Amino acid sequence: MRGKLWFSVWVLFLWGSSFGRFVVEKNSLKVTSPESLKGTHECAIGNFGVPQYGGTMVGIVSYPKANRKACKSFDDFDISFKSKPGGFPTFLLLDRGDCYFTEKAWNAQNAGAAAILVADDKVENLITMDTPEQYSGGESYLQNITIPSALISKSFGDDLKKALENGDMVNVNLDWRESLPHPDERVEYEFWTNSNDECGPKCDSQIEFVKGFKGAAQVMEKKGYTQFTPHYITWYCPEPFIPSKQCKSQCINNGRYCAPDPEQDFTRGYEGRDVVIQNLHQVCVFKVANESGKPWLWWDYVTDFSIRCPMKEKKYTKECAKEVIQSLGIDLEKINKCVGDPDANEENPVLKAEQDAQIGKDSRGDVTILPTLVINNRQYRGKLDKGAVLKAICAGFQETTEPAVCLSEEIETNECLENNGGCWEDEAANITACRDTFRGRVCECPIVQGVKFVGDGYTHCKASGSGRCEINNGGCWKKTKDGKTYSACVDDGCKCPPGFKGDGVKTCEDVDECKEKIACQCSACKCKNTWGGYDCSCSGDLLYMQEHDACISKKATTEVGWSFLWVIFFGLAVAGIGAYVVYKYRIRSYMDSEIRAIMAQYMPLDNQGEAANHVLHGDI
Repeated sequence: MRGKLWFSVWVLFLWGSSFGRFVVEKNSLKVTSPESLKGTHECAIGNFGVPQYGGTMVGIVSYPKANRKACKSFDDFDISFKSKPGGFPTFLLLDRGDCYFTEKAWNAQNAGAAAILVADDKVENLITMDTPEQYSGGESYLQNITIPSALISKSFGDDLKKALENGDMVNVNLDWRESLPHPDERVEYEFWTNSNDECGPKCDSQIEFVKGFKGAAQVMEKKGYTQFTPHYITWYCPEPFIPSKQCKSQCINNGRYCAPDPEQDFTRGYEGRDVVIQNLHQVCVFKVANESGKPWLWWDYVTDFSIRCPMKEKKYTKECAKEVIQSLGIDLEKINKCVGDPDANEENPVLKAEQDAQIGKDSRGDVTILPTLVINNRQYRGKLDKGAVLKAICAGFQETTEPAVCLSEEIETNECLENNGGCWEDEAANITACRDTFRGRVCECPIVQGVKFVGDGYTHCKASGSGRCEINNGGCWKKTKDGKTYSACVDDGCKCPPGFKGDGVKTCEDVDECKEKIACQCSACKCKNTWGGYDCSCSGDLLYMQEHDACISKKATTEVGWSFLWVIFFGLAVAGIGAYVVYKYRIRSYMDSEIRAIMAQYMPLDNQGEAANHVLHGDI
């Protein structure tokens, strides 16, 4: 009976994906020596360990004399591949077969290998090396594999083995720089996951990843560096099996959306339909949070749900999900409307969209592995680890647009620290044209305190525009001596100041004005050169007049000065007396006119009286 049940389960799962298109993600391997093997080859990235997305690794290939399939510990054979100080890392060439790929990688890593190259044992297209589907309990090392792995073709593997047997030193360069697209300043990524927490180490690592990556994911999302979307895989039940117990226990909406039984045992624990319903809740949480402008709340919900509502404690319920939703301030009514009726014989638009999204488009293949990250429409390969995933996301930014977190020491190597990356540098002013990027470095003249430097970035950079003299004196000559400071920096370049001559950049030499007869040329003049200028003086009682370049007598100058003062004093006195005379004359004239006017009022003339009498008689 159990055999029939398992058969039904596998029919259920494979039906929805049997016509899918799986894409093998690749990186390149370049052989630099020997001459006979020089060239670039494709290899398939393993779905475990830490691929160096955005970077490269250089090493030498080694093919072990024993344990060539690496299914046993190399300690049993007293073999080590640890590199000596200053030596190249070892890329271990291994044969396929007899044990899991992950076991090969683990044994090679413990022996000191920096990467593994697994040679296929048959002629076929490259495949993706994946982790085991079933765990026997001894594979707890999976999350500790940190070296990258690659599958190479049988023919290429044979060529490498032959060269090594001939005693050739095989140098190779593993390159992941173009394994992920990096078109612009924003990375779009998807996380295909599941709310099930009872699927063994895979579920455990997925939950730990979400908890550990949440902070970085939310910061990048809030600042607009990334656009994140969670997704959930569901299958549909083949129509003949819809009435079966298996489909009813694993599906909702009449067999349209299904998930495997969490414990893979239909007689106990939660059912597949419970997983589908919780998946739907998580999709709706993101949908409602995104509509409110807070898509990052999904990370809080999934983290809190895994802590508060685990299957092991029998809390994996709609009621527990409701409590988590309300604690985060998300609109529960909108969530319930989004979830809809799981028992209705109709399509759920949210889950229908999820099933449509599973189908690969363009360069991305179908999503068939859980969990899966898709970065810039390309599937990520490697373990779910905060550092490894963050490194892959950083590889998706266009050069020089990555956020600061991508340039931290734990994520990438700063090429500007060694020999300044081969770029221009002004050590005195601590200014460099080397700009560290995730994939390497660029030599680009900088902008310092608002002042732009121009040049090729490799051999020279020069400050330009207004304010250029404030930055390292514009790259011009400058010197202080005898308490005086002179600079050759001017708005349009470098020019030695008056009193100096030179190129204005490296040198400005003092001009000897006395020797070159530029000043103090009168016969009585004495010239003394100074730094940046000169001093002129005259002998005896003579005084030097700079504007005339002449010497004149100090005594004569004094006499002329006092005479000039007496003339001024006398002129002022005459002017004062003249003004007083005019003043007295005007006052006297004014007083005479006033007296006459008063007398005219009180002593009228005779003819004025007669005229008055005549007028009187006429009236009578």
